[in-house]
Amino acid sequence: METLEEAELCFPGLNTSCKKRIRPDSEAKIIYTLMSSISLLTASLNLLVIISISHFRQLHTPTNLLLLSLAVSDFLVGLFAMPFQILLTEPCWLLGDLVCALYYFIPFIIVPASVVNMLLISVDRYVAICDPLHYSTKITHRKVKILILLCWIYSVFYSFLFLYDNLKQPGRYNSCYGECFVMVILAVDLVLSFIIPISAIIILYMRVFVVAVSQARSMRSHIAAVKLQRSGTVTVKKSELKAARTLGVVVAVFLMCYCPFYCVSFSGADLMISSSTNTFISFLVYFNSCLNPVIYAFFYRWFRKSIKLIVSLQIFQPHSCEVNLL
Repeated sequence: METLEEAELCFPGLNTSCKKRIRPDSEAKIIYTLMSSISLLTASLNLLVIISISHFRQLHTPTNLLLLSLAVSDFLVGLFAMPFQILLTEPCWLLGDLVCALYYFIPFIIVPASVVNMLLISVDRYVAICDPLHYSTKITHRKVKILILLCWIYSVFYSFLFLYDNLKQPGRYNSCYGECFVMVILAVDLVLSFIIPISAIIILYMRVFVVAVSQARSMRSHIAAVKLQRSGTVTVKKSELKAARTLGVVVAVFLMCYCPFYCVSFSGADLMISSSTNTFISFLVYFNSCLNPVIYAFFYRWFRKSIKLIVSLQIFQPHSCEVNLL
């Protein structure tokens, strides 16, 4: 009987060891296969976005710089955050308290960076659609680069702010040996990582949607159509309406991926770190990083063209960076 109890411990013979949480082999195989595939797909898709925008000079626009920053954060999610999340599905954490603390440090940088990048993109689209005449003066390459730098500095500071105690003394909040648990102030994290940025994004997108709809209605008027043809802005307004629909999809997908995690946090429910529910809602947040390149990039013709050039290795030819993709 003693041998059976010891076999159920993460570290047999150690009194402070955690007990193993046994998961059926079939369930474990499905989880590992699915999560590994999504992790690889996330890293691959975002790497294509990074190469495309970095290599082709025609894509070096302020908007695409923001997409590049978002793709970098999403690429890091697929490369680091998702694989470690797979390890958290194991019955026991075997990599030590320091690695556990460092693991949480990574997503606490990447996820806020992804959210802030999305907020910056919404601001960029708001200015482009609602104030197009002043867009070139308000949104410049220099300003965008500074904002991206501030975004990543903020994300690093945010991570240190919430995980300082855990990094200073790794494992201090573990209830037993073989557990990976960190303590954060969920209420503050909920406000800074979700409520404030999401509220700003929704407000901006609602304004964009209202402007786009009003422009579409004016285009249906014969008199307005004549004026628009004289001014040569019909195609711009059509693209704005298309952008509004795309932004609606972006907001909906983003909320679907993030809401379950923060709703559970807000409710105060206590989920075990390796439970199936916790694994699902945590990975759903990361899965948004897989969808971002699909939503932001696959809707653009230039991305489909760049993929062909990258896959066929034509980007290694002389002057390939000057190719016309638009």
